[in-house]
Amino acid sequence: MSPSLAPPPGSAQLRADCGRCFGLCCVVPAFARSADFAIDKPAGQACPHLGPDHRCGIHTELRQRGFAGCTVFDCFGAGQQVSQVTFGGRDWRGAPETLPAMAEAFAVLRPLHELLWYVTEALTLHPPADLRDELARARAETAALTEGDPARLRTVDVAAHRDRVNPLLSQASDTARSPGGVDHRGARLPGADLRRVDLRRANLRGALLIGADLRGVDLSLADVTGADLRGADLRGSDLRNTLFLHQSQLDAARGDVRTGLSATRTRPPHWTALPLTPVRQPSRATARRSRRR
Repeated sequence: MSPSLAPPPGSAQLRADCGRCFGLCCVVPAFARSADFAIDKPAGQACPHLGPDHRCGIHTELRQRGFAGCTVFDCFGAGQQVSQVTFGGRDWRGAPETLPAMAEAFAVLRPLHELLWYVTEALTLHPPADLRDELARARAETAALTEGDPARLRTVDVAAHRDRVNPLLSQASDTARSPGGVDHRGARLPGADLRRVDLRRANLRGALLIGADLRGVDLSLADVTGADLRGADLRGSDLRNTLFLHQSQLDAARGDVRTGLSATRTRPPHWTALPLTPVRQPSRATARRSRRR
């Protein structure tokens, strides 16, 4: 029997709600001084900019103050799940002994929530009935894993579960992209000029696209699962039907008012409001004059 499908948990449960979280993303992870973070911070220690109300004191100035890495982190709703469900609203500030267990739970729930997001996205691609049933079962099983108490969460083998689900996501992608485009899965393309490459229906899963020039590129039905788009130039690109594109990838990239986005994605505030200026190729006469100089 096919599993019954509950309403997709994509909007509320799989989107960060910082007002219901105890600032776990500002406490649990470690980060090192770099282009993404202005300071060193060890794991389990609160960022000095985290206020007593669990709000970031420099939230509106993160990029200007050297904390671009904070602006692209996405917990996929795991923060409020740990804070309000796993620990029933018990604040680590009032009960510091709970923080290590909260950190352990967050480390399990964050990848599970991310996986839930991908499975939910796959179900929107209208896969064949048998694959849809398998994806629905995977979603139900993943959701069930997120509902455990701290002791049960410690027993979850996230990597093994992800290995069982990922082939279904790949199959959903292959079906949606058929006939597939170029295969750049896992390709290392930092800074590459891809403006003249046909990337429609392309497989870009896990591709390294840091700083890549994708201005004006049509990425319709391209699969960008896990693609690193930090600093990628998406000005004027068409991302309206890009597969598995999540908000943090957009937040890490560059774009403008002409970048095409679906209604479920938000245009990052740091993107320029100026439209893409077409790159004008020099005429042959201009090129000849340049060579004579």
